[in-house]
Formats: sequence, structure tokens, C-alpha cells
Amino acid sequence: MSFKIRVSGAAAEAVATAVPALVADLVASGITGQNPDLWGPDAVEEASKRLGWVEAPSISRPLVDEIVALRDDLRSRGVTHIVLAGMGGSSLAPEVITRTVGAELTVLDSTAPGQVAAALADRLEETAIVVSSKSGSTVETDSQRRIYEEAFRGVGIDPTERIIVVTDPGSPLEASAREAGYRVFNADPNVGGRYSALTAFGLVPSGLAGVDIAELLDEAEAILVELSVDSEDNPGLVLGAAIAATSPRRDKLAIVADGTHIVGFPDWAEQLIAESTGKLGTGILPVVLEPLATEITAGYPDVQVVRIVDDADEHGHLFSDDRHDGEIHVSGTLGAQMMVWEYATAVAGRLLGINPFDQPDVESAKVATRGLLDSTPETAPPAFVDGGIEVRATGDLAEGASTVRGAVDALLAQLGDDGYVSVQAYVDRVATPQLDGIRDLLAARAGRPVTFGWGPRFLHSTGQYHKGGPATGVFLQITEHSEADIAVPGRPFTLGQLIQAQAAGDASVLADHGRPVLTLTLSGADDDITALFEAAN
Repeated sequence: MSFKIRVSGAAAEAVATAVPALVADLVASGITGQNPDLWGPDAVEEASKRLGWVEAPSISRPLVDEIVALRDDLRSRGVTHIVLAGMGGSSLAPEVITRTVGAELTVLDSTAPGQVAAALADRLEETAIVVSSKSGSTVETDSQRRIYEEAFRGVGIDPTERIIVVTDPGSPLEASAREAGYRVFNADPNVGGRYSALTAFGLVPSGLAGVDIAELLDEAEAILVELSVDSEDNPGLVLGAAIAATSPRRDKLAIVADGTHIVGFPDWAEQLIAESTGKLGTGILPVVLEPLATEITAGYPDVQVVRIVDDADEHGHLFSDDRHDGEIHVSGTLGAQMMVWEYATAVAGRLLGINPFDQPDVESAKVATRGLLDSTPETAPPAFVDGGIEVRATGDLAEGASTVRGAVDALLAQLGDDGYVSVQAYVDRVATPQLDGIRDLLAARAGRPVTFGWGPRFLHSTGQYHKGGPATGVFLQITEHSEADIAVPGRPFTLGQLIQAQAAGDASVLADHGRPVLTLTLSGADDDITALFEAAN
């Protein structure tokens, strides 16, 4: 399948305006040549050590035989179930890769006790877990590793036979893992986490789960020649200009999967774009949508629609009223898509005048979480309780409200004409997958774009945009009182305490940035979800 991109409307105008200058400035060949000067002097230090992803298809090739050999060895010992402990780019890339080909992979990207307990209860004797952390100090993956180590020992399994570590060379995790005797795969340290899909972070869990990762690398390699050429047809330049150079700026990017051959791609693209561009008060807000979502047909002047389709040349041409005028249509194999979107995001950073390789606001939520865990303060009392739902809010947001619906009304009243709503659900997404349905209800009610993220994984991706991007968002946190809890071996906290601290820490950082936050805590009863949906409708 060849890669195709079709643009129209404002996106086509942006391409016509911006791409010739990008070609003249040799941006495509500069990215391929890993020129760190492309994003200005302030970005040089970071960019000089974050452009290794342009070589990932070739650099990662030697990993294929190692991964396949390990997969065969595990299967010969009866290990057929792969779990991935990872956050952000470390989990989202393997998730879309395995879902697209139908390979089974349990992605453990949560600290919700119920979700971790469910993973532990699923074929533990047949399980191997891949622990992925670029920094080697990610609190979520460290906690999950410790819990699995104890669980394996509890059933008489040596953890060294079942735990595989993916991390950067020299990280704290590499040192401790090698000392413990675990199998370690080192990733390229010159690749940032969100650009790491075609490195060990994406390939190890996907390959162990049964994906033909050699084919994935072939797909990526096949598009590299087009991406390297300074041409007005370069798909990376075209897509980058289409999403970043519209005038006036369309800074909300509605990403729709309208094809059948790639599953879950918008979630991966969301973290790539949001974490790369949301800083210095600017950026592109990705909004992951279904094909019939309110935002698609609403005609918001600041929303640009992009569809991942099976064939960009054919999509939307059957009927005159179904041509999706003004949209961007993109088609191609998964490996090609990943390379093109990585190039396009780097191009978008240049057009926006920002460094697409740093993430200055991600650490702030981590610091706030660590502070709360160290001090273990009492949870602030709710402003009020409506049924089984506790209501808390920053500032005077909930003042005067006495119902959940009234509090939601007060939050939406803070929306400006260029604003958006962010729903952040710190709950067990395996037990409550229907909760993301609140997004559609709020979008219809608010008349503005609404994003939905499962916490805490979004902290490692869109969390950067929410704090570093334009100050136009309002935030609805959904947390829960879980009946289950799991102690973290060797740590003075439980998973329940950790996820509560992550939600509270992020709320405090958002408040410090002047963002309004409404927190609704569910008691765990099904009636709470029903009441929540009614309040959002």
C-alpha cells in the first residue's frame, strides 16, 4: 500500500503557502541529516540528542532476530501471554501495533488497583511482562514491576525468567535489572519517548506478542526516501504544514480513524502531537474522535479534521455531499504512517516556533505527585456530595452549586469561544470502558471540542499540552474510591494512594497555571456512573 495524503480547504491553502519555504530551507533533508539548528538556538541542545528516530528502521533491524528468538524461547516454556508495563509512548505504540494485526497484548498503563489486579489474575503462570521506561525511574512502571516480582515468587516462578526490561543505556532501571539478572533491551538514547515507536520500546512488546516487526520496519523504511527529499510532494512537509500553518490558526486537530486497516492510531498520534507542540502558550490540541462525533460536522473555525483512511484517493468521493471538504485524508501502512507523522510533527514544531523534542511541563505533575506521596496528607473534604459522588473544585468553581449537574454547568461556563474541555478519568478502564461515552455528551452540551484521557497515562502525553499550551482548557477529573488496593513492595504507598496522589497533584499544577478543575469522585457503584452521565447530558 502506497502512502497518500489529500488536502483541501484551509489545509490546502496552508500547504501552498508553507511548503515552498520549507523546501527552500532544506527542512526535510535537514531532519534526515539530524540538523538540530532547524528549531532555533534555544532548541539545539535538546534537538541534538533527540533526532535518532529518523534512523530507527535501520538501527532497530538487529533487534528483530533477538526478539523473535526470545519469543520462541518463551513459547517453548509455555509463556503465551505478554503484559506490557509502560506509560505514554512506551505503551501507546505497542498498543496500536498489536491491535492493528490482532496480536494479544495486555497493556498495563495504569495505577488503578482494580486494573492491575485484573492483569495479575489473568494467566499469571503463562505470563511474561515487559517493563518499559526510558528514564528508568517512571513510578508507574517501577510499581508494576515490584508487584509482578512478588506475584511471580508467590506462585514459585523465578522473576528473572519472566521479566524483560526495555530502557535507555545507563538508566537506573538498566543497572538494577542487570544486577537482578533480567533480560535487558537497550533503546536508542537519542530518541525521545514519543518518537520511539520503531525502537525497542515499540518492537520488543509487539514482537513478543507475535507481530511481524520486520514487516513493520520494512513499511517505515519504504517511505524514508520520500521523506528525505526537499520536494513539495514530501508527505511529511505536506502534513506538517496542513496541521500547523492554517491562517487563521486551526489549533484543534480532530483525528478520526475512518478506515479499517489500522486500529487505534489516533491515540498514538495524540500523544505525539500534544507532547511535542503544547508549550510556550501555543501548540496543536489533538482531539480523538469517532466518525460521527459532534465536532466533525459542527464547523468550529479553530478545528481541523484529519482522517486516517484506507485510501485517501477514494475516500469520500462516492456522493457529492460526502466529500468531506476542508479535511485532510491520510492513508498508508502503519510503519509508513508512524514515520510520516513523526516527520510532520517535527515540521509543525518549526512552523510554530517551538522545540518539538522537550516536555517542560510533564515533570511538574510528577513532582507534585511525589510531594503528596511523601507527605501523605489527608484528602481535602468535598465541597458537597450528590448521591454517591463527591464534588471538589479549584478556586470558587463549585461555589453556589449543590448538584453534580450544577458543578458541571459552572465548569462549562468558564469556556471561551476558543476553549476546550478535557475529561481525565483516573479509574479502572477495564472495568468501566463505557466511561469514555461522557465525551460525546459533553461535546454536544458544551458546543466546543472535548478530549478524553485515561489517567494517569495521559500525564505522559497530553498532560504537557494542558499545562504548556494555550490557557483555554477547562478540566473535569473523574476519580474513584476503589474497594481493591494493592501494596507496592518496598514502597511506603499503595496503588490506591498513588493514583489519588497523581490526580490531586495534576489538579494542583493545573490550578497553578490558572486552569479550572472540577473533580468528581465516584463511590464505585454503578448508579454513580448513571448519575454522572445524566449530569453531563
